[in-house]
Amino acid sequence: MKVKVNVATADTKEQILNVAEKLFAEKGFAGTTLRGVIREAEVNIAAVHYHFGSKEKLFSAVVQRVAKQIIQAQQRQLKNYENGEKPTSVENLLEAFIAPPLQTISQMGEMGVIRAQFIGRCRTEPFPVQQLAEKEFSENHQRFLDMLQRALPDQTRSELQWKLDLSIAVLVRVLTQVGKPNALVQENSPQEVEVAIKRLVNFVTQGMKA
Repeated sequence: MKVKVNVATADTKEQILNVAEKLFAEKGFAGTTLRGVIREAEVNIAAVHYHFGSKEKLFSAVVQRVAKQIIQAQQRQLKNYENGEKPTSVENLLEAFIAPPLQTISQMGEMGVIRAQFIGRCRTEPFPVQQLAEKEFSENHQRFLDMLQRALPDQTRSELQWKLDLSIAVLVRVLTQVGKPNALVQENSPQEVEVAIKRLVNFVTQGMKA
């Protein structure tokens, strides 16, 4: 599937990022080459080296762009609960965590499926590549853990850590299956995504409280 880029309005850097995200999503880090990015983005090698320098830095730039969009949306929702005198519910916290990634991809049309696949790839890459992605989300995850600790004071930090990790794994599984038969999100429509969010939040909440 070729990423459609309007070269009249998208600058070269965004064009390279769009194509790189698509190729990393489809082929993984090892299977993606700068030559392939250059060919599909219809740019020259000098443009890639000028903006990014290497495949590792290009991958990190794609992750940063994806992470920024998701984290900003998560933080906007989390702010609604941070300053309350009483701990907010686990359900509210998990909705603030789960909803933004799914809502983001539902708003992106065809590119949303690519975004979902890319997020899934990041989770299954070899450890050194995973680290490039995980460091972008680490601080945000700690902030959610702080809030979950307030909501579930009887659980240890380590318990909440591995439960959040499993919650992320469930979310990633849903994202990687977007658009496939029998997936929780098959048509990637806003209506279907909202139903999926409710079902996921209910499912993950039970595990988090267990």
